[in-house]
Amino acid sequence: MKLVLGLGNPGKEYQRTRHNIGFLVVDLVASERKVPIRRKKYRSLIGELPVDGEKVLLVKPQTFMNRSGDAVQDLVRYLKVKVQDLVVIHDDLDLPFGRIRIRSRGSAGGHRGVLSILEALGEEGFFRVRVGIGRPPPGVDPTEYVLQSFSAAEAPMLGDVVARAAEAVQCLLEEGSQRAMERFNRAE
Repeated sequence: MKLVLGLGNPGKEYQRTRHNIGFLVVDLVASERKVPIRRKKYRSLIGELPVDGEKVLLVKPQTFMNRSGDAVQDLVRYLKVKVQDLVVIHDDLDLPFGRIRIRSRGSAGGHRGVLSILEALGEEGFFRVRVGIGRPPPGVDPTEYVLQSFSAAEAPMLGDVVARAAEAVQCLLEEGSQRAMERFNRAE
């Protein structure tokens, strides 16, 4: 079994914010595969997706970003999922808007949702699909920036960015990490 987790914050006020790009990617994967994500369990909304005979759970934690580790810890513990079978999709301030990077190790890079997961699991061997949201403009606090909607310049490109990230997730699941990193870690 694998877990594909999109990080974000629950609630309508956060739906189209930069911090919720992980939710947007999971929603697109689910929509393309006609998988409803509505089962409430382990402090998350969950949908089940079969991939090559293996069960993959699409997960949207409902614990708010900074407590994502609480939901992940429940999922990993009760479902007995190995850390290397966990894929976490999240926004990244250090990547230009729209850039995708896949990694299997590393620090949280200041991302509090990823930090929460690292602390809860006590190890870092899970895959991250990092989706670039760019740096905030001068004078804008990064904490405020991630909770803002995408700019007028970014909004028309958002669909393509989310689609490319969803494609990266599907490649990771179906073709493996090496192929996914080769395809998606390059700048477009």
